[in-house]
Amino acid sequence: MEKIREYLLHLEMAISTIPVDRVQKVVEYLLSARENDRQVFILGNGGSASTASHFACDLGKGTIHGDSRRFRVISLTDNVALMTAWSNDSSYDDVFKEQLENLLVPGDLVLGISASGNSRNVLNAMEYANSMGCTTIGFAGFGGGRLADMVDECIIVDSYRYGPVEDVHLVLEHMISFCITEELAGESVLVSGGTRDKVAATD
Repeated sequence: MEKIREYLLHLEMAISTIPVDRVQKVVEYLLSARENDRQVFILGNGGSASTASHFACDLGKGTIHGDSRRFRVISLTDNVALMTAWSNDSSYDDVFKEQLENLLVPGDLVLGISASGNSRNVLNAMEYANSMGCTTIGFAGFGGGRLADMVDECIIVDSYRYGPVEDVHLVLEHMISFCITEELAGESVLVSGGTRDKVAATD
């Protein structure tokens, strides 16, 4: 029981320190990417890979309102054959960068998730995205690592434990998707003259 309470207390503290102003900036970056028909790429390893997939699902489906513009969003963690091919034939450090080389164009948005902020394959992908003139966003913990210094905006979870950092990253994903959904629902009200579209659940 004590360990459960300890974990919950630590998680509550990490959630309470979420930098709301930075979250709002990420919402604005994503809305801008959608408005300007830019692609959004999301990536990470392990638990962060799961969050990347979840984020792409929520942005790609959960934000749809009628016939309005949709997010062009791709999780780079979902093609197992391609990831293992690059890992086997080149290096696991390249699994995200090499995918971006096929798809990325200047002006796109790349969001890298890394609890430590130091995952080599995430950093390589963000370096390439920067070199292409793209918007880069990071989700990190552990003080931010190298990732925090190489992206346009980084949300750093105030924790040095992997579990709570990954928990809060998922909270951020849901928070950002919710804010975007509500924003687009408001636009739908204006366009339709007062009839609000129903938001479809993605889980």
